[in-house]
Amino acid sequence: MKRILVLGAGGFIGSHLVKRLKSEGYWVRGVDVKHPEFSKTLADEFIIGDLRDPKVCDLVVDKSIDEVYQLAADMGGAGYVFTGDHDADIMHNSAIINLNIMEQAVKKKVKKIFYSSSACMYPAYNQEDENNPVCSEPSAYPAAPDSEYGWEKLFSERIFLALMRNYGIQVRVARYHNIFGPEGTWHGGREKSPAALCRKVAEAKYGDLIEVWGDGKQTRSFMYIDECVEATRRLMDSDFTGPVNIGSEEMIAINDLAQMVIDVSGKPLAIKNIPGPVGVRGRNSDNKLYKDKIGWETQKKLIDGIRSTYFWIEKQVKENRYSDNDLKVLLKLGE
Repeated sequence: MKRILVLGAGGFIGSHLVKRLKSEGYWVRGVDVKHPEFSKTLADEFIIGDLRDPKVCDLVVDKSIDEVYQLAADMGGAGYVFTGDHDADIMHNSAIINLNIMEQAVKKKVKKIFYSSSACMYPAYNQEDENNPVCSEPSAYPAAPDSEYGWEKLFSERIFLALMRNYGIQVRVARYHNIFGPEGTWHGGREKSPAALCRKVAEAKYGDLIEVWGDGKQTRSFMYIDECVEATRRLMDSDFTGPVNIGSEEMIAINDLAQMVIDVSGKPLAIKNIPGPVGVRGRNSDNKLYKDKIGWETQKKLIDGIRSTYFWIEKQVKENRYSDNDLKVLLKLGE
């Protein structure tokens, strides 16, 4: 039986990936600083550990491991990545994790590694037109990511590929484009826009205004979690190294995404645009290379994924007695 190591297995994509790998019959070891928040892990073995610590990496990457999925990173949505307040931590933490894992992969003779990069590594100068962003894989250079998070992803892509050239370890690199769905972070500051909007709408009372950062005309594409896992598994089992985009080509303006969530909720709400971190003006996955090399394309429509995600988040909101604003008030009263 193939033995697989999933790093970042307590996170959103990682926990879903573990479920998929177990359904395929593999033995899986998961590692993270926390267990999955919303469901019990299906990993055969789950180790709580900080991958910034070389001793933890030495423990979890042993000679029995056939394949590694490296998804562990310091990350979050626009409110975390684009404010600039966390840049040093983001770059340091993620780079240290990747360097530690690569060292152990060489020592333990791991056969194959998947690395999850991000669309944030694409140049900001190609994403200034919200209607015509350029995110094809060759457009990555000359490099000019819009965030330090993107710069770290680009650096780690290159060092993983160098690892393959110099040490013969098979590497697969994917650039994820805004993955969303149930069991993802939906509050606390690290959530991404679909989850944040679903939470705001779920918490809203009839007639409320839903705040959206920026003018709302900035565009993105969003990929449902099940499709992301499917695309990831197909890439890992292929002969193609990458880097390659994994995302949806169904681009939408953020105000339109907010209205989609409002329509799904059935509530009479309106949108209010306010200043806030927004990143590039436009971003959309270009899937031509993936289709050419892997022969598969996404099937799920954005509205279907938003519907599933909204009702899951609505349930979480109802099961939590207080909203984020209520908690802030209560904490202040308790001071």
